Amino acid sequence: MLNSLLSPNTQWVLLSTLILGMAAGMIGCLAYWKRQSLMSDALSHAALPGVVVAFALTGSKNLLVMILGAAVSALIGAWMIQWIRSTSRIKEDTAMGMILSVFFGLGIMLLTIVNRTAGGNQSGLDNFIFGQAASMVRKDVVTMLILAVLVMLVVFIGFKEWKLFLFDPDFAKGLGLNSRLMNSLYMGVLVLVIVIGIQAVGVILMAAMLIIPAVSARYWTQSFRMMVILSAIFGGGSGFVGTLVSTMGKGWPTGPFIVVASSVLFTISLVFGVEKGLLTQAMLLRSQKKEHLEAANPNPSVLSPRLPGRGSNQ
Repeated sequence: MLNSLLSPNTQWVLLSTLILGMAAGMIGCLAYWKRQSLMSDALSHAALPGVVVAFALTGSKNLLVMILGAAVSALIGAWMIQWIRSTSRIKEDTAMGMILSVFFGLGIMLLTIVNRTAGGNQSGLDNFIFGQAASMVRKDVVTMLILAVLVMLVVFIGFKEWKLFLFDPDFAKGLGLNSRLMNSLYMGVLVLVIVIGIQAVGVILMAAMLIIPAVSARYWTQSFRMMVILSAIFGGGSGFVGTLVSTMGKGWPTGPFIVVASSVLFTISLVFGVEKGLLTQAMLLRSQKKEHLEAANPNPSVLSPRLPGRGSNQ
């Protein structure tokens, strides 16, 4: 483990998953309050065909080109979800499930075809399903870092606008905030953080990096600002710890370990969270019951009169 930590490649990968987890946690808060957590799952699966098509067209595993292909595919999936919702009676969650299944099936089909071509089975495209951060080179890590930092800057610089857009869209519209622009920007950063993370975590588990840190942070605070900060900390910590554990074994996938680390944090938040944790709720309920009993019996020192019985003085 010590030798792995001293490796420059491992250090770069740890840094990339740390920053990626922070960016995913921040964008996950936006998706949580927009009530579109399932959208992240649908778009991460919808990105797989773009990855395979980008490799088939270029014949090389260039991360930047694959990110571009994944982004185009995910945006097409997002557009189709909105189109299905606006032109039919199908609800949004049903449309998301349809696009998720269709695009992922298409991606697996294209992946099978590419793997049967000359050199296709050596491409390592299978790593995009479950993730394999250890296969990234320094150039890939630098690309991920730049894009992840860009996502965090978008959230940080426009924090007030995001708050208005999510919690009071009518008031934001009255102030002149362009809701269509904010929706486009939201979809853009959501797609960007998904496509830069699919190589490290995989298309199947990328949604967990967006959903779990945000939900975990919700158990600790009612402040949106603090929730974004905590979600970034939880996401970055999960990415770092999961990657660190995956380096202990040969060929261990990074994504599942990151998700397991996130799940541990969620379990701790679920039980001990100061706002909505089970232990906090149980203590609050016990306190309310005690106050109710005290209100029903304001003078407990006064005992009810005893009836005369055996051994009592008549």
